[in-house]
Amino acid sequence: MIYLDHAATTPVPKAVADEMYRVLTEEYGNPSSQYAYGREARRLVDVCRGKIADALDCEPGRLFFTACGTESDNWAFTAALWQNRRVGKHIVTTAVEHSAILERCRWLEQDGYEVTFLTPDRDGNIPAREVLEAVRPDTALVSVMLVNNETGNVYPVTEIAAGLRAKNEKTLLHTDAVQGFLKVPFSARTLGADFISLSAHKIGGPKGIGALYIGERVRSPRPLLPGGGQESGFRAGTEATAQIVGFAKATELRMEGLSEKLRHMAEIKAYAMERLAEIPDLRLIAKGTAPHVLSVSMPGYPSQNVVNDLSDTGICISAGSACHQGKPSQVTAALGLEKKVAAGVVRLSFGPETTREEIDAAAAALKKHHDTRFPML
Repeated sequence: MIYLDHAATTPVPKAVADEMYRVLTEEYGNPSSQYAYGREARRLVDVCRGKIADALDCEPGRLFFTACGTESDNWAFTAALWQNRRVGKHIVTTAVEHSAILERCRWLEQDGYEVTFLTPDRDGNIPAREVLEAVRPDTALVSVMLVNNETGNVYPVTEIAAGLRAKNEKTLLHTDAVQGFLKVPFSARTLGADFISLSAHKIGGPKGIGALYIGERVRSPRPLLPGGGQESGFRAGTEATAQIVGFAKATELRMEGLSEKLRHMAEIKAYAMERLAEIPDLRLIAKGTAPHVLSVSMPGYPSQNVVNDLSDTGICISAGSACHQGKPSQVTAALGLEKKVAAGVVRLSFGPETTREEIDAAAAALKKHHDTRFPML
């Protein structure tokens, strides 16, 4: 199998699975229990929090474990809107956010919030200036993702954060960094966001575990789940110790030679663009600079047919975000693409282990699809 869908999820290295298995079978205590097994589990959770916090460049006490990136996104909204409940009911975000953000915003609109959805230009960019121009005195929250999961565009979160301090110092800033963590260089200390969402399964960790960074401007965050007092009382529920250990181990492995891994992915992406350019009429979708995401279109060739055809040959690519399960995404809609172009969008996404030979095979399969199938649109 050739796996080119790392933006959807990533392979779990054996070292990660082995460490999780060890914890599940040998160190299975409840971190809230007071006897030795429980204390050891608590120590493991604390050590793992520290490892991930080091990679994010933040204080461990600012990092809280969640079940996934979606939960982290929703908690950020809950905490920000609670703190700024007297500031106003206006939110600024983009039309190309993850569904976790867009669906939450649609719910909030039903509760009387006003949401400004900013659309990108044809290259997928959204300048900081446009975000800041949309901010008003009653803007409680700005939420702009760090890296778009379908186009690879990197958004100017640091510049937005600096501008917000000048325009409305009470407005809080959230960034969904699920596609950015250990994919593009950034530091929580310098990024300027008040909330940063992470997910383990995008970096070789297990599914079912994420994290939320909460900055110092957030005063006594509103708890996501009340209960037994876990996660400093802000996110109750017995800690998923094995998943947390897997998250930390995956982070540790990804951090080893990280700059070389990022360079390799960027080179693989450039090589893929070169090879795919050999397909007649192929269109590059946006100009994202993240090293691991590449979206293209074969106009007239429905993307789901392309994905199915390649799957039959053992090659895994995507028709867009996995969260849409074959339906047209908000990203292609927001880019204003022609109907034929939008319907033919496919995404290839890469990991540190992706090879040129795998790109050659995918390019050959896409060209064969183009040459042997009739356009349907």
